[in-house]
Amino acid sequence: MNLTFLNKKITGILTVVPKNEVKFEDEAANYNFPIEKSIRLKKIMGYNKHRIVDEETCVSDLCVYGLEHLIESKLLNKDEIDALILITQTPDYFLPPTSNIIQGRLGLKQDMICMDVNQGCAGFLLGLIQAFMLLEQDSIKKVVLLNADVLSRKTSSKDRNSYPIVGDAASVTVVEKGDNNTPIFGNIKMDGSRGDTLIIPAGGLRMPSTPETSKLEDTGDGNLRSKENLTMDGASVFNFVQTEIPPMVNDLLEFSNVKKEEVDYFMFHQPNKFMLEKLADRMEIPYKKMPNNIVANFGNSSSVSIPTNITFNLGKNMQEESYKLCLAGFGSGLTWSSMLIEVGNLGFCDIIEY
Repeated sequence: MNLTFLNKKITGILTVVPKNEVKFEDEAANYNFPIEKSIRLKKIMGYNKHRIVDEETCVSDLCVYGLEHLIESKLLNKDEIDALILITQTPDYFLPPTSNIIQGRLGLKQDMICMDVNQGCAGFLLGLIQAFMLLEQDSIKKVVLLNADVLSRKTSSKDRNSYPIVGDAASVTVVEKGDNNTPIFGNIKMDGSRGDTLIIPAGGLRMPSTPETSKLEDTGDGNLRSKENLTMDGASVFNFVQTEIPPMVNDLLEFSNVKKEEVDYFMFHQPNKFMLEKLADRMEIPYKKMPNNIVANFGNSSSVSIPTNITFNLGKNMQEESYKLCLAGFGSGLTWSSMLIEVGNLGFCDIIEY
Protein backbone atom coordinates (compact mmCIF):
# COMPACT_ATOMS: atom_id res chain seq x y z
CA MET A 1 0.00 0.00 0.00
CA ASN A 2 1.52 3.32 -1.14
CA LEU A 3 0.83 6.52 0.80
CA THR A 4 1.49 10.22 0.19
CA PHE A 5 1.25 13.10 2.67
CA LEU A 6 1.64 16.84 2.19
CA ASN A 7 2.28 19.75 4.55
CA LYS A 8 3.38 17.65 7.52
CA LYS A 9 6.67 17.88 9.39
CA ILE A 10 8.60 16.48 12.34
CA THR A 11 9.72 19.33 14.62
CA GLY A 12 11.53 17.46 17.39
CA ILE A 13 12.74 14.03 18.49
CA LEU A 14 13.77 12.98 22.00
CA THR A 15 14.94 9.54 23.10
CA VAL A 16 14.76 8.42 26.74
CA VAL A 17 16.99 5.50 27.80
CA PRO A 18 17.42 3.95 31.25
CA LYS A 19 20.62 4.80 33.12
CA ASN A 20 21.12 1.11 33.84
CA GLU A 21 23.68 -0.11 31.29
CA VAL A 22 24.64 -3.80 31.26
CA LYS A 23 27.52 -5.28 29.25
CA PHE A 24 27.23 -8.55 27.36
CA GLU A 25 30.15 -10.12 29.26
CA ASP A 26 28.40 -9.47 32.58
CA GLU A 27 25.46 -11.63 31.49
CA ALA A 28 27.26 -14.32 29.47
CA ALA A 29 27.33 -16.73 32.43
CA ASN A 30 23.51 -16.66 32.57
CA TYR A 31 23.21 -18.51 29.28
CA ASN A 32 23.21 -22.26 28.86
CA PHE A 33 26.25 -22.10 26.53
CA PRO A 34 30.04 -22.04 26.95
CA ILE A 35 31.16 -18.45 27.51
CA GLU A 36 33.68 -18.73 24.65
CA LYS A 37 30.88 -19.49 22.16
CA SER A 38 28.82 -16.61 23.49
CA ILE A 39 31.72 -14.20 23.05
CA ARG A 40 32.12 -15.35 19.43
CA LEU A 41 28.41 -14.68 18.91
CA LYS A 42 28.87 -11.22 20.39
CA LYS A 43 31.47 -10.34 17.76
CA ILE A 44 29.38 -11.64 14.87
CA MET A 45 26.11 -9.98 15.91
CA GLY A 46 27.60 -6.75 17.22
CA TYR A 47 26.41 -7.21 20.79
CA ASN A 48 28.08 -5.05 23.43
CA LYS A 49 25.79 -3.44 25.98
CA HIS A 50 22.14 -2.62 26.44
CA ARG A 51 19.94 -0.37 28.54
CA ILE A 52 17.31 -2.09 30.67
CA VAL A 53 14.82 -0.87 33.27
CA ASP A 54 14.33 -2.20 36.78
CA GLU A 55 11.35 -4.44 37.57
CA GLU A 56 9.20 -1.49 38.66
CA THR A 57 9.58 0.83 35.67
CA CYS A 58 6.77 0.93 33.10
CA VAL A 59 6.21 2.54 29.73
CA SER A 60 4.30 5.47 31.22
CA ASP A 61 7.25 6.31 33.50
CA LEU A 62 9.66 6.69 30.58
CA CYS A 63 7.16 8.69 28.51
CA VAL A 64 6.16 11.04 31.33
CA TYR A 65 9.84 11.64 32.14
CA GLY A 66 10.58 12.60 28.54
CA LEU A 67 7.55 14.84 28.20
CA GLU A 68 8.22 16.58 31.51
CA HIS A 69 11.79 17.25 30.36
CA LEU A 70 10.52 18.92 27.18
CA ILE A 71 7.81 20.89 28.98
CA GLU A 72 10.16 22.11 31.73
CA SER A 73 12.78 23.03 29.12
CA LYS A 74 10.11 25.05 27.27
CA LEU A 75 10.64 22.93 24.16
CA LEU A 76 7.01 21.78 24.25
CA ASN A 77 3.89 23.61 25.40
CA LYS A 78 1.61 20.98 26.92
CA ASP A 79 -1.51 23.06 26.19
CA GLU A 80 -0.74 22.83 22.45
CA ILE A 81 -0.82 19.01 22.36
CA ASP A 82 -3.96 18.01 20.44
CA ALA A 83 -3.29 14.27 20.17
CA LEU A 84 -1.17 11.70 21.98
CA ILE A 85 -0.32 8.48 20.13
CA LEU A 86 1.44 5.72 22.04
CA ILE A 87 3.00 2.79 20.17
CA THR A 88 3.83 -0.03 22.58
CA GLN A 89 3.66 -3.79 23.06
CA THR A 90 4.26 -3.56 26.81
CA PRO A 91 1.43 -1.37 28.15
CA ASP A 92 1.06 -0.61 31.85
CA TYR A 93 -2.30 -2.43 31.94
CA PHE A 94 -4.75 -4.31 29.74
CA LEU A 95 -6.98 -1.30 30.43
CA PRO A 96 -7.16 1.66 30.68
CA PRO A 97 -5.05 2.78 27.71
CA THR A 98 -1.56 3.80 28.78
CA SER A 99 -1.83 6.99 26.68
CA ASN A 100 -4.71 8.08 28.94
CA ILE A 101 -2.56 7.37 32.00
CA ILE A 102 0.18 9.58 30.56
CA GLN A 103 -2.34 12.33 29.80
CA GLY A 104 -3.64 12.18 33.37
CA ARG A 105 -0.22 12.19 35.01
CA LEU A 106 0.80 15.26 33.02
CA GLY A 107 -2.49 17.10 33.50
CA LEU A 108 -3.03 17.58 29.78
CA LYS A 109 -6.23 19.12 28.47
CA GLN A 110 -9.34 16.99 28.02
CA ASP A 111 -10.07 18.33 24.53
CA MET A 112 -7.64 15.94 22.84
CA ILE A 113 -7.22 12.44 21.42
CA CYS A 114 -5.32 9.71 23.28
CA MET A 115 -4.61 6.51 21.39
CA ASP A 116 -2.71 3.28 22.10
CA VAL A 117 -1.46 1.21 19.14
CA ASN A 118 -0.11 -2.32 19.63
CA GLN A 119 2.81 -2.47 17.22
CA GLY A 120 6.48 -3.36 17.43
CA CYS A 121 9.51 -2.72 15.27
CA ALA A 122 7.57 -1.00 12.45
CA GLY A 123 5.71 1.12 15.00
CA PHE A 124 7.55 4.38 14.41
CA LEU A 125 6.43 4.40 10.78
CA LEU A 126 2.89 3.33 11.70
CA GLY A 127 2.79 6.08 14.33
CA LEU A 128 3.91 8.72 11.85
CA ILE A 129 1.25 7.57 9.39
CA GLN A 130 -1.40 7.89 12.12
CA ALA A 131 -0.09 11.32 13.14
CA PHE A 132 -0.17 12.58 9.55
CA MET A 133 -3.78 11.41 9.17
CA LEU A 134 -4.86 13.11 12.40
CA LEU A 135 -3.26 16.34 11.22
CA GLU A 136 -5.70 16.37 8.29
CA GLN A 137 -8.27 17.64 10.82
CA ASP A 138 -8.52 21.43 11.18
CA SER A 139 -8.72 21.17 14.98
CA ILE A 140 -5.49 19.17 15.29
CA LYS A 141 -2.29 21.15 14.85
CA LYS A 142 0.25 19.27 17.00
CA VAL A 143 0.54 15.54 17.59
CA VAL A 144 2.94 13.93 20.04
CA LEU A 145 4.00 10.46 18.95
CA LEU A 146 5.29 8.28 21.78
CA ASN A 147 7.12 5.06 21.09
CA ALA A 148 8.02 3.02 24.15
CA ASP A 149 8.69 -0.54 25.26
CA VAL A 150 10.15 -2.30 28.29
CA LEU A 151 10.54 -5.68 26.62
CA SER A 152 13.37 -6.74 28.95
CA ARG A 153 10.61 -7.41 31.49
CA LYS A 154 9.02 -9.90 29.07
CA THR A 155 12.23 -11.56 27.85
CA SER A 156 13.97 -14.44 29.63
CA SER A 157 17.39 -13.43 30.95
CA LYS A 158 18.50 -16.99 30.10
CA ASP A 159 17.56 -16.66 26.43
CA ARG A 160 20.71 -15.87 24.44
CA ASN A 161 18.64 -15.48 21.25
CA SER A 162 16.77 -12.45 22.54
CA TYR A 163 17.95 -11.05 25.86
CA PRO A 164 21.37 -9.68 24.77
CA ILE A 165 19.78 -7.53 22.09
CA VAL A 166 16.65 -6.31 23.85
CA GLY A 167 16.76 -2.70 25.06
CA ASP A 168 14.23 -0.56 26.89
CA ALA A 169 13.55 3.01 25.80
CA ALA A 170 10.98 5.64 24.90
CA SER A 171 10.91 8.40 22.32
CA VAL A 172 8.90 11.59 21.94
CA THR A 173 8.39 12.83 18.38
CA VAL A 174 6.50 16.07 17.77
CA VAL A 175 4.62 16.15 14.47
CA GLU A 176 2.90 19.28 13.17
CA LYS A 177 1.27 20.87 10.16
CA GLY A 178 3.78 22.36 7.77
CA ASP A 179 3.73 24.81 4.88
CA ASN A 180 6.21 22.92 2.72
CA ASN A 181 4.69 21.13 -0.26
CA THR A 182 7.51 18.57 -0.38
CA PRO A 183 5.62 15.27 -0.30
CA ILE A 184 6.25 12.50 2.20
CA PHE A 185 6.07 9.06 0.61
CA GLY A 186 5.42 5.84 2.45
CA ASN A 187 4.35 2.23 2.10
CA ILE A 188 3.29 -0.51 4.47
CA LYS A 189 2.58 -4.22 4.39
CA MET A 190 1.33 -6.78 6.90
CA ASP A 191 1.21 -10.57 7.08
CA GLY A 192 -0.60 -11.99 10.09
CA SER A 193 -0.13 -15.55 8.83
CA ARG A 194 3.47 -15.26 10.09
CA GLY A 195 2.52 -13.68 13.41
CA ASP A 196 4.06 -16.47 15.48
CA THR A 197 7.54 -15.59 14.20
CA LEU A 198 7.75 -13.00 17.00
CA ILE A 199 5.33 -13.71 19.82
CA ILE A 200 4.75 -13.81 23.56
CA PRO A 201 2.51 -16.91 23.65
CA ALA A 202 1.01 -16.60 27.14
CA GLY A 203 -0.35 -13.80 29.27
CA GLY A 204 -3.25 -12.69 27.09
CA LEU A 205 -6.75 -14.14 26.99
CA ARG A 206 -5.89 -16.79 24.37
CA MET A 207 -3.48 -18.39 26.85
CA PRO A 208 -3.88 -16.82 30.31
CA SER A 209 -0.96 -16.82 32.74
CA THR A 210 -0.74 -19.84 35.03
CA PRO A 211 2.04 -21.36 37.17
CA GLU A 212 2.74 -23.66 34.22
CA THR A 213 3.13 -20.86 31.65
CA SER A 214 5.68 -19.12 33.88
CA LYS A 215 8.05 -22.11 34.09
CA LEU A 216 11.34 -21.82 32.22
CA GLU A 217 11.97 -24.62 29.78
CA ASP A 218 14.41 -25.50 27.02
CA THR A 219 12.38 -25.40 23.82
CA GLY A 220 15.06 -27.22 21.85
CA ASP A 221 17.56 -24.49 21.00
CA GLY A 222 19.49 -24.51 24.27
CA ASN A 223 17.83 -21.33 25.55
CA LEU A 224 15.54 -21.22 28.56
CA ARG A 225 12.30 -19.30 28.32
CA SER A 226 8.72 -19.57 29.50
CA LYS A 227 5.54 -19.18 27.49
CA GLU A 228 5.25 -15.71 29.04
CA ASN A 229 8.55 -14.62 27.47
CA LEU A 230 9.31 -13.21 24.05
CA THR A 231 9.84 -16.02 21.55
CA MET A 232 11.66 -15.27 18.30
CA ASP A 233 12.31 -17.54 15.34
CA GLY A 234 15.67 -16.01 14.46
CA ALA A 235 16.14 -17.77 11.12
CA SER A 236 12.66 -16.80 9.94
CA VAL A 237 13.17 -13.18 11.01
CA PHE A 238 16.49 -13.02 9.14
CA ASN A 239 14.94 -14.45 5.97
CA PHE A 240 11.96 -12.12 6.28
CA VAL A 241 14.19 -9.05 6.49
CA GLN A 242 16.48 -10.07 3.63
CA THR A 243 13.57 -11.07 1.39
CA GLU A 244 10.94 -8.41 2.03
CA ILE A 245 12.79 -5.18 2.86
CA PRO A 246 14.88 -4.62 -0.32
CA PRO A 247 11.89 -4.80 -2.71
CA MET A 248 9.79 -2.66 -0.36
CA VAL A 249 12.41 0.11 -0.31
CA ASN A 250 12.97 -0.18 -4.06
CA ASP A 251 9.22 0.18 -4.61
CA LEU A 252 9.21 3.27 -2.37
CA LEU A 253 12.04 4.90 -4.32
CA GLU A 254 10.33 4.14 -7.62
CA PHE A 255 7.00 5.44 -6.30
CA SER A 256 8.63 8.68 -5.10
CA ASN A 257 10.82 9.02 -8.21
CA VAL A 258 13.91 9.33 -6.03
CA LYS A 259 17.22 7.65 -6.78
CA LYS A 260 19.00 5.67 -4.08
CA GLU A 261 22.00 8.00 -4.34
CA GLU A 262 19.80 11.01 -3.49
CA VAL A 263 19.01 9.64 -0.04
CA ASP A 264 21.31 11.01 2.65
CA TYR A 265 20.73 8.25 5.21
CA PHE A 266 18.85 4.98 5.44
CA MET A 267 17.74 5.08 9.07
CA PHE A 268 16.41 1.57 9.56
CA HIS A 269 15.13 -0.39 12.53
CA GLN A 270 18.03 -1.95 14.45
CA PRO A 271 17.72 -5.74 14.94
CA ASN A 272 21.49 -6.35 15.10
CA LYS A 273 24.68 -5.37 13.27
CA PHE A 274 24.99 -8.64 11.33
CA MET A 275 21.49 -8.44 9.88
CA LEU A 276 21.87 -4.79 8.89
CA GLU A 277 25.23 -5.33 7.21
CA LYS A 278 23.76 -8.20 5.19
CA LEU A 279 20.80 -5.98 4.29
CA ALA A 280 23.07 -3.11 3.24
CA ASP A 281 25.12 -5.49 1.09
CA ARG A 282 22.00 -6.84 -0.54
CA MET A 283 20.71 -3.33 -1.27
CA GLU A 284 24.15 -2.01 -2.31
CA ILE A 285 24.06 0.77 0.27
CA PRO A 286 27.31 1.95 1.93
CA TYR A 287 27.48 1.11 5.64
CA LYS A 288 28.09 4.79 6.44
CA LYS A 289 24.67 5.62 4.99
CA MET A 290 22.92 2.82 6.93
CA PRO A 291 24.06 3.03 10.59
CA ASN A 292 24.04 -0.27 12.49
CA ASN A 293 25.41 0.73 15.91
CA ILE A 294 22.28 1.04 18.04
CA VAL A 295 22.12 -2.53 19.37
CA ALA A 296 25.79 -2.34 20.40
CA ASN A 297 25.17 0.81 22.44
CA PHE A 298 21.56 0.56 23.63
CA GLY A 299 19.96 -2.69 22.52
CA ASN A 300 17.02 -3.24 20.19
CA SER A 301 14.21 -1.11 21.62
CA SER A 302 11.57 -2.18 19.12
CA SER A 303 9.71 0.85 17.70
CA VAL A 304 12.08 3.24 19.50
CA SER A 305 15.10 2.04 17.52
CA ILE A 306 14.59 4.41 14.55
CA PRO A 307 14.24 7.56 16.70
CA THR A 308 17.28 6.38 18.68
CA ASN A 309 19.15 5.85 15.41
CA ILE A 310 18.41 9.46 14.46
CA THR A 311 19.15 11.08 17.83
CA PHE A 312 22.35 9.06 18.39
CA ASN A 313 23.88 9.23 14.92
CA LEU A 314 22.68 12.64 13.70
CA GLY A 315 21.85 14.41 16.96
CA LYS A 316 22.52 18.14 17.03
CA ASN A 317 23.14 18.18 13.27
CA MET A 318 19.39 17.71 12.86
CA GLN A 319 18.84 21.11 14.50
CA GLU A 320 20.98 22.88 11.91
CA GLU A 321 20.76 20.75 8.78
CA SER A 322 18.07 18.98 6.76
CA TYR A 323 18.40 15.46 5.42
CA LYS A 324 16.48 13.27 3.02
CA LEU A 325 15.90 10.13 5.09
CA CYS A 326 14.64 6.72 4.11
CA LEU A 327 13.11 5.12 7.19
CA ALA A 328 12.24 1.43 7.41
CA GLY A 329 10.77 -0.66 10.20
CA PHE A 330 10.11 -4.38 10.22
CA GLY A 331 9.08 -6.89 12.84
CA SER A 332 6.20 -8.35 14.81
CA GLY A 333 2.90 -8.70 13.06
CA LEU A 334 4.55 -9.37 10.73
CA THR A 335 4.61 -5.72 9.70
CA TRP A 336 7.02 -3.86 7.45
CA SER A 337 6.97 -0.25 6.32
CA SER A 338 9.21 2.38 4.79
CA MET A 339 9.05 6.15 4.35
CA LEU A 340 10.92 8.83 2.44
CA ILE A 341 10.87 12.10 4.35
CA GLU A 342 12.85 15.33 4.60
CA VAL A 343 13.76 15.94 8.24
CA GLY A 344 15.76 18.78 9.72
CA ASN A 345 15.95 22.15 11.45
CA LEU A 346 14.43 20.49 14.49
CA GLY A 347 13.73 22.26 17.77
CA PHE A 348 15.44 19.39 19.58
CA CYS A 349 17.11 16.08 18.76
CA ASP A 350 18.54 14.63 21.95
CA ILE A 351 19.01 11.55 24.14
CA ILE A 352 18.42 11.76 27.90
CA GLU A 353 18.71 9.18 30.68
CA TYR A 354 15.91 8.10 32.98
